[in-house]
Amino acid sequence: MTVITLTTDFGSLYPASMKGVILSIDPDATIIDVTHSIPPADIRAGAFALYSIVRHFPPGTIHVGVIDPGVGTERSAIVVCAGGQYFIGPDNGLLIPAAKMLGDIEVYEISDGVIAEEISSTFHGRDVFAPVAAHLSKGKDVRELGYIKDDYVDLDFSGYAIEEEFIEASVIYVDDFGNIVTNIPQEEILKKIGKDTVLSISGRHMPFLKTYGEVARGTLISLIGSHGFFEIAMNQGNASDLLHLNNGNEIRIGIIEGH
Repeated sequence: MTVITLTTDFGSLYPASMKGVILSIDPDATIIDVTHSIPPADIRAGAFALYSIVRHFPPGTIHVGVIDPGVGTERSAIVVCAGGQYFIGPDNGLLIPAAKMLGDIEVYEISDGVIAEEISSTFHGRDVFAPVAAHLSKGKDVRELGYIKDDYVDLDFSGYAIEEEFIEASVIYVDDFGNIVTNIPQEEILKKIGKDTVLSISGRHMPFLKTYGEVARGTLISLIGSHGFFEIAMNQGNASDLLHLNNGNEIRIGIIEGH
C-alpha cells in the first residue's frame, strides 16, 4: 500500500478525476487530500502547504502538487526525489521547498508519451501527474519515466527583513482559521525578538507569545505556528479578516518594546 497525497487549487470537482485515474492503475493506493483550496495560481501558497506536511509522512509517500498556471505551455513536468519521498507536478518551483526540507534532491523531467498518448492541454493533473503517481506506487522506477534535469525552477520563502524597530515580510498562507502565516522562519525571528515582545501592525498592538490562549478572546497575537513560521493570529477570531490581509500581501510590523 502506497500513500499518495494531492495538493491543488482545483476546488471540489476536478480532484475526483485524478483519484479515478490513480485507482484505475493502482486500486490499492491510499489517497490523502492535503488541500484543494489553494488560491488559484498561487504557487507560493501551494509550496507552503506541501512544505508544512511532508515531514509527517513515511518514506515511499508520493506527493502530487498541481498549482499550474503554465499548464499546456512549454513548462516541464517533473518528478522530484528527496528523503525517500516523491514529488510530482509542474516545474514552477511548487515542489522544491518541501523536497529540499527532506534532504538532497534529484529532479527528473517526465518524458513525452511515457504515460498517455492523448493529454489535455488544460488538465495535466489528470492526464500526466496522476498516472505518473500511480505507476510509481506500482513500483515503476523513476528513471523509466524521464531523465535528470538540472535547470529546474527553484523557489524559496526569502524576501523578509528584521531590523531593530520593524519587520518586513510577506504573507505566504492564510489558513481556514484566518491565521496569517508569514515567510519568516522561526530561527530568524527568534534571533531578534523573544517572548512578551510587543509588536504592532496596522496601528494594533500584539504580543509575541507561545500559544493562542495566552491572550483574551478576540485579541491579536503573534507566535511561531506549528509549521515553524512567524504567524499573526487572533484568539478565537479571524486575523486575516480584521487586518484585510491575504496571500501575497507585503506587511510591515513595528517592534515596540521588550526585544
